[in-house]
Formats: sequence, C-alpha cells, structure tokens
Amino acid sequence: MKLSERIAQLQSLIALAVLMIALSVSNDSFLSTENGMNVLRQISVNLCLSIGMTLVIISGGIDLSVGSVLAFSAAVSASLLKHGVDLTPLGVHVEFTVAGTIVAGVLVGSLLGLINGVLVSRVGMPPFIATLGMLSIARGMTELWTGGHPITGLGDSFGWLGTGDVARVPAPALIVAALVVVFSVITLRTRFGRHLYAVGGAERAARLSGVNVASVKTWAYVCSGALSGVAGLLLTARLDSATPRLGETYELDSIAAVVIGGASLSGGRGSVLGAVLGCLIIGVLNNGLALLDVSPFWQKVIKGTVILAAVAIDRLSRRQGA
Repeated sequence: MKLSERIAQLQSLIALAVLMIALSVSNDSFLSTENGMNVLRQISVNLCLSIGMTLVIISGGIDLSVGSVLAFSAAVSASLLKHGVDLTPLGVHVEFTVAGTIVAGVLVGSLLGLINGVLVSRVGMPPFIATLGMLSIARGMTELWTGGHPITGLGDSFGWLGTGDVARVPAPALIVAALVVVFSVITLRTRFGRHLYAVGGAERAARLSGVNVASVKTWAYVCSGALSGVAGLLLTARLDSATPRLGETYELDSIAAVVIGGASLSGGRGSVLGAVLGCLIIGVLNNGLALLDVSPFWQKVIKGTVILAAVAIDRLSRRQGA
C-alpha cells in the first residue's frame, strides 16, 4: 500500500474518532451497546455497495447504477421467494427456497453489472454515461416487475438475514464483514487485484505490460453488480419488503464512503479498509444527527458538504503530489 493511501486512511480514522467523541459528548446514548449495534446494522447495506464501488473506482470507473441494481435484484428475489415461477410450457410451478432466492439475487445483480462492464470496456462508453443509463433501466425494470407495488410478507427465515443476530452482533454486519475479508484479500493478494490498481493508475502502461484491461474492468463491474444484489437481499430482509423505490440515492452514499475512505475518483487508489472507514463515518454521522434531532433536510446538506470536502481534499492532495 502506498504511503498516500496510508495517510488517507489515518486521516479517516482520526476523523471518525473526533466525530465519535463529539457525538458522545452531545448525546449520552450514542455510545450505548444498543446504538452501536444499530449503527452496524444500518451501515451494512452501504458497506456492501461500497466494496463493489471501491473495485470500480480503483479501476478508473464509476458505477451510478448500484441503487437501481439493488432494487431490481431485490424485487426479483422477493417475487421468486413469495410466488415462485410458472414454467407454463412445461406445466410446472417452481418454488424457491431462501438459498435459491439468494443465488437468484446475486445472479441478477451480476448480470446487470456484466452489461455495465461490457458497455464500458468493450463498447467504449464513458462509465458515467453507461451506468447512468443502467440506473434508469434497472429502476424502470423494477417498477415493471413489481407493478408499482411493494412485495411483502417474505417469512422469518429470509428476514433473519436482515434482522437476526449472532451473539448480539447483527447478522448483516457479520455477512458483510466476511465480504470485507474476502475482497480485501482479492484486492491486496491476487493477480486481479494488482491488475485492478495498474489499470486505474495507468491504463496505457498496463495494456502495454500485457494486462487484459477490458477483462479487468468488466470483472470490476460484475463484482459491483453482485454486491449490489447482496445489498438488495439484506435490505429487503430487514424491511420485509421490496419496493420500486428501494435503494434510491444509495449510489451517492457509496461513492461518498469510498472517497472519504481515501480512494481517488481518478482511479488507481483506494482500498476495502478505506471503504469500511468511510461507511463508518457516514453511518456514525447519520446516526448522531438523528439522535440530535437534526432535520432530515439539514442532514442532506451536511452529507453533501462532507462529500464535496472529501473530493476537494483528494484533488488538492493529487495536485500537490504531482
């Protein structure tokens, strides 16, 4: 890991510590175990999205479609779990178990991520345009699939994914913690991870070195889509509902978390650990502002200011390092 990345992570850690101290002084209940577990449960979905966003941003791209992909994956999964699927030509009705539903959700997210990856790496579309288009397509597909109505009553077994706990630790937090470990190893210890940084840092040099740039970018988007599918499952399980508007604006929180955690929107820099720190900062900030009864409108203003400040710091640091 480069020194600049270590410094960025240290800055994020200091910011998190200062924020927690300030909020604990302002509200006695902030440091309670119950509130801490609540924060972990709340940030799980954003962290899942942010892991995928980290891979895409490291590769030099951006994924604006994660919230909509989350919604469509959730809608398909919830529909299959509750209603199954009719194979009319065969006269067969197939019921889905919770395990089958999970697989379906991840596959749907992966497929949409694959389309993003192909549009960016093979067709040559700018990532912003390709994923902005997918944002609209996936959201429209969600509304068509659900008919504009929520899908509810998904059962306790599925609901455990979002509301259960193990030794008082929220189940979604444990699931996402496992994903953090897996993708940390992938980015730091595998060939794909090294190629990811190489493509984001200097695409032309990576190509001349024999790196399959198109494949690396495509797989980054596939991972982002798959993790959006997982996030959709966790959120739907927590709410016991898949709605057409599920996950709206979640792409902003995930991008913010990745940038606050030290990633560069220019590519070539970032880490899963940084995304964890960024998600914690945003989650703690949201939780603290809610405990202090700050207006939701002001919460949006404050969050937007934090995002702009993080991007400005990134740009200034890169300019000084040049």
